[in-house]
Amino acid sequence: GHRHEGRDGGGQHGRARELGDFFVLRYLKNYGAAFGILQNKQIFLILLTAVILVMILYVYIKTPDTPHYRLIRIFSIMLAAGAMGNMYDRFAHRYVIDFLYAKVIDFPIFNVADCYVVVSAVVLAMLIGFYYQEEDMAVYKFGGKKEKESSSL
Repeated sequence: GHRHEGRDGGGQHGRARELGDFFVLRYLKNYGAAFGILQNKQIFLILLTAVILVMILYVYIKTPDTPHYRLIRIFSIMLAAGAMGNMYDRFAHRYVIDFLYAKVIDFPIFNVADCYVVVSAVVLAMLIGFYYQEEDMAVYKFGGKKEKESSSL
C-alpha cells in the first residue's frame, strides 16, 4: 500500500475511477513495501519475502493435515499467495502495482495481494493467540516430532 497523495515519495499516480463514495481505483507504482515504507529497497524486499516464504513453507510442511489444523494450512497458503503476488510485481516491474483506495477512511492505496497478506497474518495471529493451545504449537519446534510425556524406563 501507499498514501494516495504521494507524501512519502516514490509513487507514480495514474487516472482514478470512483466506485461510489467508498472506493476509488487509482493506479500507483509502489517502489517500497506496505504504506510506502522502504522505498527503492527492492533487493532487500525480495530477500525478505524469500525468507518469509521459506518460513511459511516450513510451517505448512510441519502442519498436520487434520481438521484441527486446517485453518493454519488455509491462511498460510493465503499469506504465501499474497507475498508471491507482490514479489512477482517486484521481479516483473521493479515496483508493486497498487490500485485500491478506501476513500471513506483515507487509507493508503493497496492491492489484492496486500489484502491476502494482512487478513491472513491477522487471522493467523488470532488463531495462535486465542484458539490453538501451546501443545498444538509443539509441532513447529525444530528437531522433529514432539517428545512423549511418558518415560521409556
